[in-house]
Amino acid sequence: MSATATSNRLQEAVLEAAAYLYVWALKDIPQDLRDALADAAERETSVAGQRVLSTILKNVQVAEDESNLVCQDTGIAVYTCRVGEHFPLHPARIYEALRDGTARATLEHPLRSNAVHTITRENTGPNIGHRLPIVHWEFVPDWGGLDVKCVPKGSGSENMSFLKMCIPADGVKGIKQFVLESIVGAGGKPCPPGIVGVGIGGSADYAMYLAKEAIARPVGTRNPDPEVGKLEEELFTLLNETGIGPMGLGGDVTVLQCHVEHADTHMTLNPVAVNYQCWAARRASAHVAADGTIEFDREA
Repeated sequence: MSATATSNRLQEAVLEAAAYLYVWALKDIPQDLRDALADAAERETSVAGQRVLSTILKNVQVAEDESNLVCQDTGIAVYTCRVGEHFPLHPARIYEALRDGTARATLEHPLRSNAVHTITRENTGPNIGHRLPIVHWEFVPDWGGLDVKCVPKGSGSENMSFLKMCIPADGVKGIKQFVLESIVGAGGKPCPPGIVGVGIGGSADYAMYLAKEAIARPVGTRNPDPEVGKLEEELFTLLNETGIGPMGLGGDVTVLQCHVEHADTHMTLNPVAVNYQCWAARRASAHVAADGTIEFDREA
């Protein structure tokens, strides 16, 4: 088979993967999230909180039974791609396939199209537009595959994003205080209980990327760095002591989990970003082999 034919076949495979992932993520939330919600319902003691969580769990089951959307806000499609050094499709063609797959999913399901021009607010297409969908890249040496993760992000939770350029003297205490103030200020707006992602270090923009990476992890996984993992546990406890509760109506469960990702940074910097993922923490992944074979992974 010619290089062009191989490239075209792979591009179509990535397109099909993206189209499937976008809809799958919107319809069927992962088992770890289902378990976290069920556990939250058992731990919640407030009447209002119990009713909210009961309704959420029923919502998830109805969506599964009727093969329908978990939430009407289909968000914007955000993809993370791990591209192997030997994967025989250029990233420019991968992006084109992700864009076309997003559009195909939107038109064929159909899904609500949320994409608008940021100034005129005119719709720009079937969930695509200038620099949409959003794609983050990671390149992996000595590998020939492609991993694609789709994390649709709705506006309610995305609006509750925060960044502070802390200074080293603020220490861990300053990080905790900022995260706590952010979540208390957000209240019920991001549809709690959800996942709080915290990004620390790097630069301002990279800290926010790390916060987004944190919300895409399976619920309850811990950062392998013991100091960061300890901070995750401490923040999880602190945030659930706020009493905000499900949908901000008061209760024991304000967040399902807090995940932290970090990067080394400049000696005089300590950027801290917070990104909230609502209770419908949707995500779906696929592995695309060099021969075009697609393997979908619900739990990645």
